[in-house]
Amino acid sequence: MRAYSMDDVRATCKLKDSWWTVFLVDPVACRLTLLAANHTAITPNGLSRLSLALGVASALWFAAGQLAAGAVLFYLSFMVDCMDGKIARLKGTGTVFGLWVDYVGDRIRVICCAAGLAFGQYMMTGDVAYVLLGAGVAVLDLFRYVNAPQMKRVRDAVREDREALSPATGDPREPGEVSVTREEIDAVLDEAVALIDAPAASRPGGVRRVLGTYRLIGPFLARYRIRTHLVSGIEFHAAVFVAAPLLGSWALLPVSTGAGALLLLNEVYLVYRLWRFTRVPAAAAPAVRKDPQRVLV
Repeated sequence: MRAYSMDDVRATCKLKDSWWTVFLVDPVACRLTLLAANHTAITPNGLSRLSLALGVASALWFAAGQLAAGAVLFYLSFMVDCMDGKIARLKGTGTVFGLWVDYVGDRIRVICCAAGLAFGQYMMTGDVAYVLLGAGVAVLDLFRYVNAPQMKRVRDAVREDREALSPATGDPREPGEVSVTREEIDAVLDEAVALIDAPAASRPGGVRRVLGTYRLIGPFLARYRIRTHLVSGIEFHAAVFVAAPLLGSWALLPVSTGAGALLLLNEVYLVYRLWRFTRVPAAAAPAVRKDPQRVLV
C-alpha cells in the first residue's frame, strides 16, 4: 500500500473553503486523514457513516441538555465529514453514490441536532422560543440546500437558451463572452486609472472603502484559500451547534439568530446575482456584430 505524505493530503483540500474549515477543522482533519490513509482501510462511505453516528450522538446530548458535550460531538462529526472527501480524492475511491450518502447524512445531522437542541432547551425552560429556533435552523438549512441546485438549473437553462440562439443568428460569441465597444473599454480603463492615480482623499467614499477593504483582506483570503462570502452554511452550523452551546444556554438565541440573519442575507445576495444574470439580454446579440467597433471579451 502506498505511503501518503502530508503534501498529498493538503493537495486534496478544496481550492476555496470556509474560514471555519480552513483555520479550525482542516489542521486537525488533514493529520487524521494522513493516519487513516496510511494505517487503515476505511472508505469514504465508512467515514460518512461515522460522521452521521457522531451527529446523532450530538443530537442526543443536546436533547439531554448537555450543551458542551453536544458541541464537541458536532465538531467531531463535521471534522470526520471533511475527512471522507479527502480520503476519496486521495485514494480515488469516491463514488457517485457516496456523494448522495454525504449529502443526505449532512441534512440528517443538522435536522437531528436542531431538533435535539430545541427539545432539550424547551424541556429545561418551557420557552417556546427554543422550538421556533430549532424549526428556523432546519428550514434555513433545507432552503439553502434546495436553493443551490435550483439556482444552478436556472443558470444552465439560461446558458442553453443563449447558446441555442447564437447559431440561429450567426452570433460569433462563445458562451460567457460579452460584446462591448472599444470606446466602452477605453472609458472603463480611463476611470480605473483615474481612481488608482487619484489621491486617496479625492476618491469617492464608497470606492475608498471597497479598495481599502480589498487591499487589506483580498490577499489574505487568497493566500489561505478562503471564500469571499464569509457566512455560508458551514459558519452557520458552527455558530449554532458549536460556538453558542459552548458559550452557554444564554447565547443560543442571540448567536443563532444573528448567524441565521447573516446566512439569509447571503442567500438573498446570491438570488439577486442570479436575477441579474438572467436579465442579460441575449436577444440583442445580432445587432452587436454589425458594429465594426465592437470586440468580444
